Amino acid sequence: MNTIIKSVHARQIVDCKCRPMVEVDVTTEDGHIGRGCAPTGSSVGMFESYVLRDNNPEEYKGLSVHKAVEHVNKYIAPALIGKDAANQREIDHIMIELDNTPDKSNLGGNAIYSVSIAVLRAAASCSRQWVYQYITQKPITSIPIPSFNVINGGKYSAFTQPFNEFIIMPYKASHIEQAVEMGILTFQELEKVLTKYLGKKPEIASSYGYAPPSEDPEIVLDLMAQAVDNCGYTGKMAFALDCASSEMYDKVSKTYLLKGRRVSSSQLISYAKYLTEKYNFVFIEDLLDEEDWDGFKEAHKVITKTNLLGDDFIVTNMDRLKKAYAQNSIDGFILKPNQVGTITEALDTFKFAKEHNLIATPSGRSGGVIGDIVMDLAVGLNIGFIKNGAPRSGERIDKLNFLMRVQDLNPDCKLADITSLLKWQ
Repeated sequence: MNTIIKSVHARQIVDCKCRPMVEVDVTTEDGHIGRGCAPTGSSVGMFESYVLRDNNPEEYKGLSVHKAVEHVNKYIAPALIGKDAANQREIDHIMIELDNTPDKSNLGGNAIYSVSIAVLRAAASCSRQWVYQYITQKPITSIPIPSFNVINGGKYSAFTQPFNEFIIMPYKASHIEQAVEMGILTFQELEKVLTKYLGKKPEIASSYGYAPPSEDPEIVLDLMAQAVDNCGYTGKMAFALDCASSEMYDKVSKTYLLKGRRVSSSQLISYAKYLTEKYNFVFIEDLLDEEDWDGFKEAHKVITKTNLLGDDFIVTNMDRLKKAYAQNSIDGFILKPNQVGTITEALDTFKFAKEHNLIATPSGRSGGVIGDIVMDLAVGLNIGFIKNGAPRSGERIDKLNFLMRVQDLNPDCKLADITSLLKWQ
């Protein structure tokens, strides 16, 4: 097995939202190829690794990534040729040092991350293992429970729904096939419920869920509960929220948007506490602004019936996770490797979380891709539950198919049991 890197080559392709992105091929001396690309999100934390774009208004309205592609081909490739793809940590640190900025803004976080994925996949290919098997080096014993983003908040013509994602999770499914079916059938039933409520079919939102029927989160959740009941899944399906509150935070007044009015951090926390007492939530993500450290600390004291997770708040960054843990602000974080910029840094952050009994929940990005590396991480790291997005577009369906494929290839593995993580019980 020769894992020495022979070539590194980047190109520009497009993501599921037709935005340019970097794709990289890493080829080893024995001809094995690993391919990686860097999806980006819609809700992007200010502390994420830098997505380098060309800012040329004449091409993709400034979103092209030719500079990042050039940085891979001109600077990163020469530094990595001859290195061992099996030594992920060494290669990632070579790129970090070559960039020499805190947020990877010199070479571009999208350039570095794409190479990092490609190296991992090249090494796995050389070992003739699936990537998730290469990551764990142990038998696969469980499959994470998928969750489904069914209604997407944001700004619409009639109102603004401040919470970004309304999520369902079939936490009591007996196996992965049933979990997928429950998510899909509830999503399809929700369209009928929304159509009856609205008097017309609901719009498809930017992240492929349904547009919200109201600015009131309770109305949304009640309609979701009706769809769950109609499908016969009462007591088997729970909810989750991604508030993405940094998107709705006003830094001047230090207030959040809720039901068409501005509220304080404490008021939003009290409202979230009320919701968790009315509905069963597995988690609430980014309840507060990414810099509202005091608010997160208060929320974690007050809200006891669900898990509080950080996404923009943590950005898969070890230092931010350590600080949040030290002040007892969260129960875990959303694992998005592109936020920190390399596989090594993401795995280090995961290791800290595991050692300190914090939840790590892998998630794709809104600008997703077929074959997202987060799925290999989700299985290889023995994760309990993950975020899959709405069961509508190809790259999101691909994640569900991935889980069912893992089950078929590893028939002894079971759907994860997350009973110990459910705080409403």
